[in-house]
Amino acid sequence: MRLIPSLSSLAFALALPALAQSPVATAPKDASPAAVERIEQGNRVTEQIPEIPADLVERLNRYQNTRGASVEGWTADDCLLVSTRFAETSQVHRVCQPLGMREQLTFYPEPVAGVAVAPPGAPREGFVFGKDRGGDEFSQLYWFDAATRETTLLTDGKRSQNGGTVLSDDGGLMAWSSTARNGTDRDLWLRDARTGESRLLLQEGGTWSALDFSPDGERLLVSRYVSINESYPGEVDVASGALRMFPVEGGKAAFGDFRYAPDGVGVYYVSDEPVDSAPSEFQTLRYHRPGTAPVQLSTAPWDVDAFELSGDGRHLAYVTNEDGIHRLTVLALPAHTPIALPELPVALIGGLEFSPDNRRLAVTLNTATSPSDTHVIDLGAATLVRWTKSEVGGLDTTGFVAPTLVRYPTFDTVDGAPRTIPAFYYLPARPTPAGGYPVVISIHGGPESQARPGFNASTQFLLDQLGVAVLVPNVRGSSGYGKTWLTLDNAEKREDSVRDIGALLDWIAQQPELDASRVGVMGGSYGGYMVLASLMHYSDRIRAGIDVVGISDFTTFLTNTEEYRRDLRRAEYGDERDPAMRAVFDRISPLKNAHRIDAPLFVAQGRNDPRVPYTEAEQIATAVRANGNPVWFLMFNDEGHGFRKKSNSDYFGAASVLFWQQHLLER
Repeated sequence: MRLIPSLSSLAFALALPALAQSPVATAPKDASPAAVERIEQGNRVTEQIPEIPADLVERLNRYQNTRGASVEGWTADDCLLVSTRFAETSQVHRVCQPLGMREQLTFYPEPVAGVAVAPPGAPREGFVFGKDRGGDEFSQLYWFDAATRETTLLTDGKRSQNGGTVLSDDGGLMAWSSTARNGTDRDLWLRDARTGESRLLLQEGGTWSALDFSPDGERLLVSRYVSINESYPGEVDVASGALRMFPVEGGKAAFGDFRYAPDGVGVYYVSDEPVDSAPSEFQTLRYHRPGTAPVQLSTAPWDVDAFELSGDGRHLAYVTNEDGIHRLTVLALPAHTPIALPELPVALIGGLEFSPDNRRLAVTLNTATSPSDTHVIDLGAATLVRWTKSEVGGLDTTGFVAPTLVRYPTFDTVDGAPRTIPAFYYLPARPTPAGGYPVVISIHGGPESQARPGFNASTQFLLDQLGVAVLVPNVRGSSGYGKTWLTLDNAEKREDSVRDIGALLDWIAQQPELDASRVGVMGGSYGGYMVLASLMHYSDRIRAGIDVVGISDFTTFLTNTEEYRRDLRRAEYGDERDPAMRAVFDRISPLKNAHRIDAPLFVAQGRNDPRVPYTEAEQIATAVRANGNPVWFLMFNDEGHGFRKKSNSDYFGAASVLFWQQHLLER
């Protein structure tokens, strides 16, 4: 498992602008959209964005020059592969001792992701990785050979999505998901690492994932994903391709990871199936051996986000998501008894990679006040050793601020009491100004994602340099709070999550340290829709908004999103082909209600976005600008769903700060 920032975090990413933009002749407030000048500089397209002041560039410099390092896996020679950035994008590096030199192995203008390291004893040493073009998400898989340092393309190299790589225990087989057959369905493919031959293993239609090879490599655990609340596990015979689906208790449930037990007979898995016929709200870790009843290994009322088994089958590590914070547990097998661990900081935990000798566990730790870094736990000695120490621009991290978790009441009730919404609340360390701190509300994407208190340099800049408080809510529909919570915003209930933002505005008005007259809202993807919808309903209470790769109309979004995603999104948002649902979309559409958005707006987008097409951004910018509102528009022609290249992220971050300075901070 790798720590991947939420879309709200990506939208907030700040770094030093590589180039200040030339001055733009901004059209007058009552100008028609046709009068707006569009400026193209390299891959950057802007409308009505002023020149970035040099002093702002300098203030942002150190905050924007931070980096993290995330665990990717162990090599056979006891080194760690980590993902980190030393130039424009994140690449694979090798570290061979605690705080040792990071040797860069991949060098691409596009970020590298989805790394799968060959296990000990594999025919060849190296790793598989994925890479797309300009953020289009049509990732191809490549093999990096450790002996020759050469890279080989493994997939078709065309407009197909490839990912989810799984390697057999001996490294001889590789399975992955691909849309290569028809561009829509995610089939399962198999490659023999010894012969280099690939073949289509499973083509059942829908979205399939490979999960784990049996110890003998003859069977493969698989899963068909329908929605975040519905998936179906099964097993494929590798030789024949025959598929056997597992029964699902209750007929419908969500499943996370599925792994064979060391004996190749039992399985470990994560699911919210009923327990002893009683409904289960959370996805817990379970063990099942055919002929016996499943055993629930994690009993806390929280989801298990990830687990990993050691190569020798003696330990299992898993991470629970407890109110947005991770807790690590390691069990000794086969007794399933917890072992002692060193004290870990309050953090987000990723990685979970056992060393080749199975005595150590590498993890990625990320806290609100420190970026991701690689650490190694000695399981026998119960000690924690830091392997990377990432830069934070030379800043004094003791001055960084961690949030508190608050819960505010919203509009409806549960069992006669007001329903409450969790939110992470960041307050500047400086004294409260007269009238209170201005506020930025940051809304995550998904919508089935979850805001968590991870490190965010831009948040620290807002707190320390601008004196802005930040609130990061997990409105209904967020993950991490049970399957009922997940469905509270589905289909025709979509705007109930927007009403949760209205309730947050009420809460802000009751806090003496906050200035309810200076509230801004920002978010990415679905969070971008939430920004637009919040402005649609609460423009009289929100000063300004920043919409990043956001949905402006669900009908046009579902019509134009890539075909392989359409049915998955219909399961969450509703089907635009249904006249009743289309009427709901028309009623809640920010585009069709753009006349109600009476606040300055900043729209940012990647031209190659396969999820939320760039047309969603262009149409809302044009519609809101027709009201006479200031609308800043930014698009990068070499980005997709978010900004992954440092110079692009830098420019967006600087423009965002300038936008807040002009439209939020001034009284």
